[in-house]
Amino acid sequence: MRHYLAVQKLWIGFLSLVCLTNCSHTESNAAVLAVKPSTSKTWFTQVEREFPTANKKLRQWDAPVVADLDQDGYPDLLLNDHGFSIRVMWNNKGRYSKPYDLIMGDMHGISVADFDKDGLNEIILAPGGGSGSNARNAKIFRVSKDRQFTRVADFDTPLAYMRGRTVKFVDLNNDGLLDLIDFAFPSAEKKGESENYLYKNNQQQQLVLAARLPASQRDGQKVLLSDFNSDKQIDILVYGHGTVKAYENNGQFTFKNVSKHIFPSLYQHVSGIAEIDYDNDGDFDLLLTRGQEFKGGETFYHAASQTWGYYTKRGAFHFDNLVAGDVLNIINMQSQWPTKALYLGESAYEYQFAGETHSGRDIRLVNSDTLGFPDQLSSDKKGAYLGYVGNRTWHFATNTWSPSSGVIQGIESAPTPTQEPGFSNILLENRQGKFIDVSHKLPKQIAHTMGSAILDINNDGYQDIVLVMRGQMVTATHSPLLVNQQGAGFKLASNTGLISPELGAIGMGAQGVDYNLDGKMDIIQGNERGKWHLFKNQIVKSQLGAYIKVNVGESPKANASPLGALVKVTACANSQTQRVGATAAQYSQSYDKLVHFGLGSCQQALQLQVTWPNGEVANQKITSINQIINI
Repeated sequence: MRHYLAVQKLWIGFLSLVCLTNCSHTESNAAVLAVKPSTSKTWFTQVEREFPTANKKLRQWDAPVVADLDQDGYPDLLLNDHGFSIRVMWNNKGRYSKPYDLIMGDMHGISVADFDKDGLNEIILAPGGGSGSNARNAKIFRVSKDRQFTRVADFDTPLAYMRGRTVKFVDLNNDGLLDLIDFAFPSAEKKGESENYLYKNNQQQQLVLAARLPASQRDGQKVLLSDFNSDKQIDILVYGHGTVKAYENNGQFTFKNVSKHIFPSLYQHVSGIAEIDYDNDGDFDLLLTRGQEFKGGETFYHAASQTWGYYTKRGAFHFDNLVAGDVLNIINMQSQWPTKALYLGESAYEYQFAGETHSGRDIRLVNSDTLGFPDQLSSDKKGAYLGYVGNRTWHFATNTWSPSSGVIQGIESAPTPTQEPGFSNILLENRQGKFIDVSHKLPKQIAHTMGSAILDINNDGYQDIVLVMRGQMVTATHSPLLVNQQGAGFKLASNTGLISPELGAIGMGAQGVDYNLDGKMDIIQGNERGKWHLFKNQIVKSQLGAYIKVNVGESPKANASPLGALVKVTACANSQTQRVGATAAQYSQSYDKLVHFGLGSCQQALQLQVTWPNGEVANQKITSINQIINI
């Protein structure tokens, strides 16, 4: 572990922004920090003018995908409004366009790259399978430099039909060509046969089946691509159900499960994995976020605001003894087709919603319109039921197979919610291809954390962590920022401004991006049943280090793809290494060729090295900072 002494003077003032002890953060989002920031400004502010997403609360999927689709030098976005549309947001020199619908329907993983070497980017999408009734294969679109999309025909042997989940372009055999990971939610019809496909690029613009990883169960298709043994071959970590499984790349599309050999424990309840060289020693460590999705029947209550929330699925649930006045306000009520109905009163008449019903619905109801409650829920009327049963008491129920959720305001008292306990996150340090648990270097916390983003927030030359919390549905959700203490550990920052205010939302995923190329890393976060948010970095110049951005192109000899290339910057005795396209997305793969490095107070010449997946290496000396370097 090498400590970067050159930046210490710069950060004397900055450290006042950071909690000076290992503060705790709980699922209640009520952590109190020991020291307030020295300035009234927050680290981040949410911006809307530059990020004009629809003002609707929608089902979402995974972290945002960042890629310069039209190759104009600015990072564009692909956002998955789950069950509705894959949306493209073009970056117009630091200001995003309104979302453009690329394809409608149920989609999951997204990956971007130029896999066929035609000079244009392709987007691959993993369609869902309609709960098993509508198996489909992955869809590919080609993007022109003038922002036009063309559907790419199926290969001679089409990609497998499945309930698609994970797609990631990656060079698995170090030949400079991009292969494909294409994983499915297991279908009952396959009777346990693996649907975790590895496709090889045959150099003729075709992806052909080369191998499969062992079958996964339930939602165990989440993937991180990394190189944990530093042999320059991409290894695959698979998680999401059961324990994390580490598959070592042995070449020629052969992989070996080495989990018991490299991990100090077999970790469960892992919601996300991120690659991070937190100590700048040249190998990649791992951050394992841990948490569970809500279970059917969980409720939430915030007494101060008289707000009650619910999450149900897979059957009928009754919630009685909800004490309230004459009027109830339902906020962000969501359920999937065909069980979106709300039935009122003893007769269970159907409430008529105005407008579309895919997004979250807000409803105001008075007791005189909802008198009584059915003796039993009708098997023919799937949905939600609400009735006023007298004595300031309301009865609420749901009967759906798919998840149903919402928030009701005006509840003066409610039965005590029952909550599943959370988990601590895990930081694993890589020591010559084996990991040791150094989680004591993280702030103490017991919570449900759903994902993370890795980025150098303050340009000090060390990567920081943004955590995405599951939240409680009845309060705003705060995303903790863990500031790297020059490789010695992490401390929790205060007044970050990373707040998702929408009620009824569930934390999902995030990705760092410098969307306006101002040298400061920003954050885009998505919330299931909520909104996408762009948080703009507001750290003032006096508390911010210098930086360099490396725009990685194809390799000089074989034109190998930059996706997965390693970029190393050495400055003032501090070396940093990052991977092109690094992401903590569970099912998707970003393709941001602009790799950002903070430099702290270093003003000396830099040494830059890029290693492409096919083994080609380029070295360059950099004498000017705070700029983009093309290589």
